Amino acid sequence: MSTPPATAISAPGKVFLAGGYLVLDRAYNALVFGLSARIHVLVEDIDTSSGVQLSEIVVQSPQFREATWNYGYRLADEQGGVEVTHLQGSPPATSSRNPFVETALAYALTYIASISEARISPAKVTILADDDYYSQPTQATLVTKDNFTDFNLRFADVHKTGLGSSAALVTAFTGAVLSHYLTPSQFSLTSAEGRTKLHNLAQAAHCAAQGKVGSGFDVAAAVYGSCVYRRFSPSILESTGEPGSAGFLTRLQQLVDSADKWDYEIDPDSATIPSGTALVMCDVDCGSQTVSMVKKVQVWQKADPVGSRALSDELHKRNRALATILESGDLSGVTEAFAAIREKIREMGQKSDVPIEPVEQTELLDTLTKNEGVFGGVVPGAGGYDAIVLLVKNDEATLAALKESLSKISASGTNVKLLKTKGEMEGARTEDGTKYGQWLTNQC
Repeated sequence: MSTPPATAISAPGKVFLAGGYLVLDRAYNALVFGLSARIHVLVEDIDTSSGVQLSEIVVQSPQFREATWNYGYRLADEQGGVEVTHLQGSPPATSSRNPFVETALAYALTYIASISEARISPAKVTILADDDYYSQPTQATLVTKDNFTDFNLRFADVHKTGLGSSAALVTAFTGAVLSHYLTPSQFSLTSAEGRTKLHNLAQAAHCAAQGKVGSGFDVAAAVYGSCVYRRFSPSILESTGEPGSAGFLTRLQQLVDSADKWDYEIDPDSATIPSGTALVMCDVDCGSQTVSMVKKVQVWQKADPVGSRALSDELHKRNRALATILESGDLSGVTEAFAAIREKIREMGQKSDVPIEPVEQTELLDTLTKNEGVFGGVVPGAGGYDAIVLLVKNDEATLAALKESLSKISASGTNVKLLKTKGEMEGARTEDGTKYGQWLTNQC
C-alpha cells in the first residue's frame, strides 16, 4: 500500500514598504508586499503498529540542529479545546520551547475539534524555510538538497533577516494542519471562506504566541500576499482566553467563523509592483529588536500626542502618494516619493530616540539609490538594522550593478548582500507534497 503524499502548504514572507509604526493605529493603512521567500509546512501521518494508539505530534525543522519538538495532545474538559503538552525527555526532543509552533498547533487542533468529530491521528510535521529568512555568513558550511539549505547550526544561532518568518510559519503551519485533518468542504485554501478562516485563526494564534496583540499586517501578507491593510481592533482578541480554559473551544470557533467580529480591511488589488520593476531586499546581517523599538515610539506618542499625530498624518499622506504612483505605473515621481517618506521616518526616529533609519542605513540607501535603475528604497517596517528594500528596474544590468555596489560596501567592512527573494503578489498556497524529496525521509 503506497503512502499518501504529505499535505504541504507554503506562506510568503513580507516587506512593509509604506506604513511603519502607523499600522498600529486604525486611523491609517499600510502597503505591504508578499515575498517569493516562503516557509513550507508538510504534514504526514505517523504509522503505528496494529492496536497501538498514540496521541503525539512530532514537529521538526531539519535544516537546523536540535530543532525537533514532540507534543502530546488531549481534548480538555468543559469545552476547553485541545491542550498541547511539550514532551520533555523524548528523544530527540529538545528542552527548548517553540511558542509559535506550540500555540499554532493548539489553536489549529482546537478549531478542528470544534467542527469535526473525526479523531485527530498522530502526525509528523516538517518545517522548511527558503534561504533568505536567515543570514548565511559561512557559505562553506552549507549543504543544499532538494532546494533547501541545511544550515548545520542550532536554530538559536542563526540571524533572521526580518522577512516575517514567525507570521509565515504560523500561517503555513495552521493551513497545513487544517488541510491535513479537515475535508475540502470543511476547509480549502481555494475558497474565499477558507482564506478568511485561515487568516482569523492564524492572527489569533500568532498574537497569542507573541504574548501581545500585534497589528497583524504580517499575517495578512502571509495569507493574502501583497495588499493594502488596515489593522483590526485589539479588543477582538481580548476574550479568547487560553487553550484548556472552560469554553475556549467555542470562543475560538466563533472568533474564526464569525466575519462580523473582525474589522480589519485587506485590499489585495491596491498593492502593485509596476511592470518592468522588482522589489529586492539587501540583508545587513544584524537584525533589530522590534518590540523594544515599538515601545519607545509609543512612549513618545503619549508624551507628545499633538506633534506625533501631525507627523503621522504627514507620513501617511506621503505613504499614500507612493502607493498611488506604484498603482498607476507612472514612475516619474517615485524617487522623490521614497525620499519624502524617508525624511519623515528620520524625523520620527529623532523625536522618539529610536533608530528607525539609523545613520548606517541612511548611508547605505543613499549609496545604493545612486545606481542607475534603482528608483528608491526604505528601511521597511519598524526600521532598524534589518534588511532594506529597493524598487529597481528588473533587468540583468541593474541587478549586476547593484551586486557590484554591495560587494564594494562589504569589502569596506559592512556585511551586506542582495537576497534572492523578490516581491510577489501571491499569498498562502497548496504545494505538491511529493517535491520535498530527502527532507521527508528524515527520521524523527
